[in-house]
Order: sequence, then structure tokens, then C-alpha cells
Amino acid sequence: MWRIVPTILVGGWMIVSAQEPQNAEVTISTDRPAVSSSSVAVPQGGLQIENGMLATNQQGQYLLDLPESLIRFGLLSKTELRLYVPDYYHNFATGGAASSGFGDMTLGMKQQIGPLGGFDVSAIFYVSFPTGAHGVSTHGYDPALQVPWTRKISENWTAGGQVAFYWPTQAGTHNFTGQTTFFLDRRLTKPCDAFLEYAGDFPERGGSRQQIHAGMAYKITPRQQIDFHFAFGITGAAPKGYVGIGYSFLFLTRGER
Repeated sequence: MWRIVPTILVGGWMIVSAQEPQNAEVTISTDRPAVSSSSVAVPQGGLQIENGMLATNQQGQYLLDLPESLIRFGLLSKTELRLYVPDYYHNFATGGAASSGFGDMTLGMKQQIGPLGGFDVSAIFYVSFPTGAHGVSTHGYDPALQVPWTRKISENWTAGGQVAFYWPTQAGTHNFTGQTTFFLDRRLTKPCDAFLEYAGDFPERGGSRQQIHAGMAYKITPRQQIDFHFAFGITGAAPKGYVGIGYSFLFLTRGER
């Protein structure tokens, strides 16, 4: 398991670097590292793989998950297919309080709706399947709908956010959860930007999970990105905090290069 991340890093760097000089105008736009997903789809014929590692303090229990791989394929000009590769969760809690193992597999698609009046907007629908380890899987089929948006404010500032609806299986039944996010993104240099984000989950059963989230992303090349992010909870049900890193790359077919 610990060999997965370096393999992805080396393989992705070799593939993308081989085609990079042909068309620098096509740049990567990732869902990472914000809670809000990207409001634009992967170019038609493009294969984008986003990866990362996250360490979470969940009310005193420490959890590590990786490789956080999301595979996005541009099926049409504004339509993409999405595969969320099952994460491996390692719980550092002692005494058998929590389980470690692979999570559930998820399939979905994205339809870019915008630009609309200066806004980029997309709709993302996905369903998770109960393929994970017994102590990690939700043991249910869990649908979700996300509507991310962004709007450029100035040359260096962008505002964005997301409205989302989730139906995770908890205790054998779906616990409807609404989500609202809002962020401001500041371009520091042409390849580097930073963001500050508010994210709140509001489940039908249980307390709200609200957090303040911040991070940075740096494009090593127009189609390769590394990121760093961290967050802290501002409500009791939210994780106390987490920190993560990531690497993503975009591979284009020959005709799109």
C-alpha cells in the first residue's frame, strides 16, 4: 500500500512530461485541494488523475487515508466520467476502537453547464458501492449531487463555492446531509495560487460539521500540480483538524495536445 503513491508520482510525471511542450494553453483544473469541486470538466479525450494523502485528527482519533485517487475522463466537450478509487484508511486508535481497510468504490459523472453570466457551473452526480472493508464501508448504495461554481472577480481573485446533497448510509438508513461551501482564491504567481474556504455539512441526524480550510496549489507544468492544505473544525462534530498533500496530472490524447 505504501508503494502506491510513489508509483503514481513517478508514472504520472513521466507520461505528462513527455507530451508537455506541444500545447501549453491546456492547463490542469483539479477538484483538489478544496472541499469545493472544480466547476469545469476535463477536456474531451483527456485523462486526469488526482491523488493525495490526508492525516486527520477526528476527536482525538488519528486517521491516515491514501491515495485519494480520482480518475476523470473527458467523454464529451463538457461531460466527464469519474471513478473514485477506494481509499485505504489506517486508523491509529489503540484497543480496537476503529477499523482500518479500504473504503467503498464510487462512480459518477460531471456535466459542465456554464459559463452562465460570468459563472462557471457544473453538476456532479455519483453513487458509492459497498465494496469496502467491513469496518470501513457504509454497507449501502450512497448517491450524491454536487453543484460547484466559480466566478472571476479580477485578474488575480476568484470566488467560488458549492451546494451539495449527500445520502450516506448510517446505521442502516440514509442520513440526508446538505453542504454549503464558499472560498476565495488568490493567484500569487502564474503557476501558484492560495485559497481560504468555509465548508459546512448539515446532516438530518447529528450535529453540523463546519470547518475553515486553507491551502495552496502549484503547477509544476501546465498539466501537473502539487498541493498542500489544512483545516480546523469550528463545531464539535467536525474533525479537530487535518492536513494533506497531493499530486495531480492531466494526460491528453494526441489530437488535443
